[in-house]
Amino acid sequence: MTDEIIIALPKGRILKEALPVLARVGIIPEPAFSDENSRALKFSTNVPGIAVIRVRAFDVATFVAHGAAQLGIAGNDVLMEFDFSEIYAPVDLGIGRCRLSVAEPAEQAASDDPRSWSHVRIATKYPNITRQHFAKRGVQAECVKLNGAMELAPLLGLSSRIVDLVSTGVTLRENGLAEVEIITQISSRLIVNKASMKTQHASIQALIDTLREAVESRHR
Repeated sequence: MTDEIIIALPKGRILKEALPVLARVGIIPEPAFSDENSRALKFSTNVPGIAVIRVRAFDVATFVAHGAAQLGIAGNDVLMEFDFSEIYAPVDLGIGRCRLSVAEPAEQAASDDPRSWSHVRIATKYPNITRQHFAKRGVQAECVKLNGAMELAPLLGLSSRIVDLVSTGVTLRENGLAEVEIITQISSRLIVNKASMKTQHASIQALIDTLREAVESRHR
């Protein structure tokens, strides 16, 4: 059994914000990590015994939950959607900030009142969060699972509304949609496998403490 600590990092926008956070605590991936032509997915770092893997954002939590990675960085949208009991999130890193929102065609939104909804058909990659959100209001949510191009669903009649991450709202506006309801604010968290926390407590706790201090120092 190895004592190596593997940190799962998400591809895409959050990765660009996550790397400076790791650098502030002295963890820098090998040069190949930044090579766009590299097909490798696991990389060493300048810290002996710490490696990083680069996976899809939704897969970070899965790798950590099953102990394939001991730590990871994931948005609380992913944590809410999958609700893995094997994970806990001790530090809000304050990166990847956006919101999870309901949107619909702008013409419809102009005269629509979300409080009057009793049944909604929604395209989203967050069916669990969506159903739970509307169930609290007694609204039945029929979810169409998509992994991307959510904005096309109302335009092509697949659904009347969408639930998706919104940052600036530009993509919504360019596709004729309007944000009508915010479900929750999103930011990225350091996540930890609970079993690994027990078996590698000292080294993992030291990383947690160092990252927490780095985050807190930014706001002083």
